[in-house]
Amino acid sequence: MELNKVIIIAEAGVNHNGNYDLAVKMIHEAKKAGADYVKFQTAVPELVISTFAPKAEYQKETTGSEESQLEMCKAIHLPLDAYKKLKLICDEVGIGFMSTPFDLVSIDTLENLGMDYYKVPSGEITNLPYLRKIASKHIPVIMSTGMSEIDEIADAIQILEDGGLERNQIILLHCNTQYPTPYCDVNLAAMNTLASRFGVVVGYSDHTQGIEIPIAAVAMGAKVIEKHFTLDCNMEGPDHKASLEPSQLKAMVDAVRNVERAIGSSEKHSSPSETLNKVVARKSIVAAKKINKGDKLTEQNITVKRPGNGISPMRWDEVVGQIAKRNFEYDELIEI
Repeated sequence: MELNKVIIIAEAGVNHNGNYDLAVKMIHEAKKAGADYVKFQTAVPELVISTFAPKAEYQKETTGSEESQLEMCKAIHLPLDAYKKLKLICDEVGIGFMSTPFDLVSIDTLENLGMDYYKVPSGEITNLPYLRKIASKHIPVIMSTGMSEIDEIADAIQILEDGGLERNQIILLHCNTQYPTPYCDVNLAAMNTLASRFGVVVGYSDHTQGIEIPIAAVAMGAKVIEKHFTLDCNMEGPDHKASLEPSQLKAMVDAVRNVERAIGSSEKHSSPSETLNKVVARKSIVAAKKINKGDKLTEQNITVKRPGNGISPMRWDEVVGQIAKRNFEYDELIEI
């Protein structure tokens, strides 16, 4: 799979807090920011989380420890029938729709919505029945690899391929699942390890605070960037504190596009924008003093100065020893 530009996924996730109207508003904000896709999370919480599952520490910090993980997720997820409506709104707005399924029922729910990719979250990379069902849909996959060892990633890819996906239908995202991720744990260099080890397109799913790490990832070769955003970082909910607000999301998108344009090709040559500067910045061979016709040109009566529209100093040895064909005033370009 070859991508002709970096795909930017604005991860709305569950930052709508289970409010459909907020989800719609997030679609519009993602579009205004310039993202290629807005992505939600689709789940039947009872099929994903047992009654005994504890909250993650970051979830306790952001939402308290009184309720269970299941109770929290039931409160912030939309009903399954909401996603078809959100997809239609994305079509109207002109932004790609994606949603991450967290259970087998959700995989089926999303199948007929016309998504370009299934997004596999880090937590499902060791879920064999889930991966088999994803593969059976024969839709390209973007898979996050947070918390994963290299062998676990290899196993997951093998399951997807055994289920009918081609290697070139799989994109891997380097990821760290701590919210927010400490900079010392980002390990961006591992992204290129995934590319070389598995021969796939790679990208980066970011949970750091700020926008500099996704920008760095693009400079290092990421072809997909995923970043959480929210309408307001002060809203209640588990992921808001590690998310960008709309203005920050736009700043990230703009910066990624600038870096993407700046990467260019591997060829080294002068660019159109700098061509005119050659005359100004480069130098030519000029008269170091008044030279009369018939004088020999020597290292004492010629020198090198700007501008660069005369004889190149690279021809110095050719010029030295020549006979002046005419008079030259001080600083005048030498001709031979």
